Amino acid sequence: MLILETDSGLEGVGVGAHGDIDRVFAAVEGEDPRAVSALYDRMLDRVFKTGHSGATFGAIGAIDMALWDLKAKAAGEPLWRTLGGRDRFVPGYASGLDIALDDDALVRLYENFADRGFSAAKLKGGRNLQHDLRRLRALRDVLSRNSAHPALMFDANESWNRSQAVRFITAIEREIDLTWVEEPVRRWDAAGLASVRRGIRAAVATGENLTGLEQYRPLLDNDAIDIVQVGNVWGITHFLRVAAVAHGRDLPVSPVAYHANPLAHAATAVPNHLAFEVQDLSSPIGLDIDQEFEDGGIVLGDEPGIGIRVDEAHINGVRAANPPAAITGPHVRPARAGLRLVPDSRQENMFGLLAGERVGQ
Repeated sequence: MLILETDSGLEGVGVGAHGDIDRVFAAVEGEDPRAVSALYDRMLDRVFKTGHSGATFGAIGAIDMALWDLKAKAAGEPLWRTLGGRDRFVPGYASGLDIALDDDALVRLYENFADRGFSAAKLKGGRNLQHDLRRLRALRDVLSRNSAHPALMFDANESWNRSQAVRFITAIEREIDLTWVEEPVRRWDAAGLASVRRGIRAAVATGENLTGLEQYRPLLDNDAIDIVQVGNVWGITHFLRVAAVAHGRDLPVSPVAYHANPLAHAATAVPNHLAFEVQDLSSPIGLDIDQEFEDGGIVLGDEPGIGIRVDEAHINGVRAANPPAAITGPHVRPARAGLRLVPDSRQENMFGLLAGERVGQ
């Protein structure tokens, strides 16, 4: 989390990793935060020789988010109004980062989403077909209370090569109607994504890990994707620009969530928003967010800016009592991704162990 202070007393909040902030902050220091779009380009220009991808793009995104928060606060209105949104409701889909949950915990998680009206959800998997089919069936059954034909998405997190992706998804599609498959191969593999897209019925989605418009160009030029995704952590301006580029190709855009769902404000203002990933129905520790979850989506409030209130004392107290968790899970690419000949027989035991450890904490 990042807080920008102004000489007028207003504070802007941005969320996301920003370890490289020292590389770009001088581009905005002392500037009027209302010039947010120009300041975004100023940050990019500052690092044009050394590159803006990775952690640097995260810092740019966090600053950009905080600047938009300031701009809306200065105007005394929620960001979705500042950006020209008409409706405070943002359609969504459930996505509980569920890979470490056992089957019973998975069902309980998505029952909570179904209670809020969600009829679409995304499952992570890709290493064991029977395991994934069983969980997709369970997901379909839970969401069927809200729709006769719930939307089911499948996220492989770049775990396959292109032939593995087609074989695995084709096998799933014999029983399950998938809405899209996400990151079936490496995010930059335009030829591979196009090959997968031609070989399956489901749409192909990617983009959450792309850092800059230039990284979308080969995917779009090769007709490689159906759903253009954007990571929340990369900021408001990046989303707006990607959405415009996608709209020029008649493609829908879908934000991939992060705590506090800041891009939901921007999603109200673009004509091609499809669905917003909702990963959690509660707020992160120490944050009070002016939004609700109902009718299968996000209902944004009227608090000026992004609507995030920060309790720094609470955050620092929790941090002191609980050391940071090890970085693992779907954010770490699995060993031998794209290089496995047979299903991982240890997978279900691994899931059970992780679920047990989680319950015991």
